[in-house]
Amino acid sequence: MPPIMDFDKKDDEFPAKLTGQVVICSIIAAFGGLMFGYDIGISGGVTSMDDFLEKFFPKVYVRKHRAKEDNYCKYDNQMLQLFTSSLYLAAIVCCFFASKCCKRFGRKITIQLASLFFFIGVILNAAAMNLPMLIIGRLCLGAGVGFGNQAVPLFISEIAPAKYRGGLNILFQMLITIGILCANIVNYVTSKMHPHGWRFSLGGAAVPAIFLGLGSFLIVETPTSLIERGQKEQGKQALRKIRGVYDVEKEYQEILQATELAQQIKKPFRNLMNKSSRPQLICGTILQIFQQFTGINVIMFYAPVLFQTMGFGGKASLLSAIVTGMVNVVSTIVAILGVDKFGRRVLLIEAAVQMLVAQCVTGGILAVHLKATNVIPKNYAYFVVVLICIFVSGFAWSWGPLGWLIPSEIFPLETRTAGFFFAVSMNMICTFIIAQAFLTMLCHMRSGIFFFFAVCIVIMGSFAYLFLPETKGIPIDEMNERAWKKHWFWKRYFDDDSAP
Repeated sequence: MPPIMDFDKKDDEFPAKLTGQVVICSIIAAFGGLMFGYDIGISGGVTSMDDFLEKFFPKVYVRKHRAKEDNYCKYDNQMLQLFTSSLYLAAIVCCFFASKCCKRFGRKITIQLASLFFFIGVILNAAAMNLPMLIIGRLCLGAGVGFGNQAVPLFISEIAPAKYRGGLNILFQMLITIGILCANIVNYVTSKMHPHGWRFSLGGAAVPAIFLGLGSFLIVETPTSLIERGQKEQGKQALRKIRGVYDVEKEYQEILQATELAQQIKKPFRNLMNKSSRPQLICGTILQIFQQFTGINVIMFYAPVLFQTMGFGGKASLLSAIVTGMVNVVSTIVAILGVDKFGRRVLLIEAAVQMLVAQCVTGGILAVHLKATNVIPKNYAYFVVVLICIFVSGFAWSWGPLGWLIPSEIFPLETRTAGFFFAVSMNMICTFIIAQAFLTMLCHMRSGIFFFFAVCIVIMGSFAYLFLPETKGIPIDEMNERAWKKHWFWKRYFDDDSAP
């Protein structure tokens, strides 16, 4: 059995306080998560609105209201799925440019560009007169997501003291969940505003975009980014400001040393192929695959659609989505309070068991009680909502936030932006696949889709147990020495480094 290692003994190595500057900067930056979450939540509600379907997807509208249409196939339409998934297609491409921007111009300006792209996308979506305009708006939103998801977790990880890094970084995921909840509430309200309620839903994304854009002028650039770009004195001053102490020499020297080492790497993307870079690359990217193949975005993207499939009315389905959104937010608070206390692995493994049970029982109920044209009995339908809440709660305090936290803290500086690019782009690729394929999968696999995701959960829980090192409390620039080189499996990738 792989050992669970404890690295807490060096938590106080660098003098640091949890300053108001760090908290405020983390909250402002994490509003990038609010933008992302709002978009995740808004698309499912909008695609269940008759006014929206009638204008952009009339075939789906007709099929939805056809009395004997197959429950599982009502929404099976590639263009409807493209409305949701096109955002992630753009994000995949923009992640690459965002990683370059992070390294050359800094994390702060990358966050500002994210808010700009997102705001342009909001305007195009809210004012959309035809499907191409709608999709172009989604592509602009995708550019904002690509830039924001690349920069924000890195920004927070680099300014946070090691012993608070987990909780502060999960603010990003916390605001994703709040964004999803806000979107579900907005959809519930605007569904009654005919015929343009969907425009208000899509336009509401402007609020977090404006907040992030204005707030980004108040945040400090990370010391690591400043030093990396040759602004050493400004980097030391920024470090003193965010740590709340004058004596930052030890941490400053470590960042300086890491920066000098990183500058020797002229091609960080190629350096990721080195043997000693493979553990971080493998774990950072595979966590993103696992995060998406839990099936969570089936719930987040298409919750109202899924609940309507089970026989809920339009308003009841949106209300059920609000309930799951509230569970999502509350459970993320558990992650913030527990991640730096219990560690990353414990939360991941416990949640895998919890989500596995929820998926299997849900799939079993639908297999027995939801046929092609019937309505599932109400008591079972309500029980499925409870099971989905159990599933969402497990995800929200584990694979959701930790899927972003762990990749942002495991890469050394010389490959950090390049490595995190691979992690973020893999997340966007898998999100695109799920968003584009789910309604078709639901039509063909029916209740079996829940068992498909259950198998994925077994695989990812086993991986976390066997192959993921604990990173709790380890300074970000000491991760190789104190995590990877001591792990029972990954240490073999560093044999050449440790040889005399």
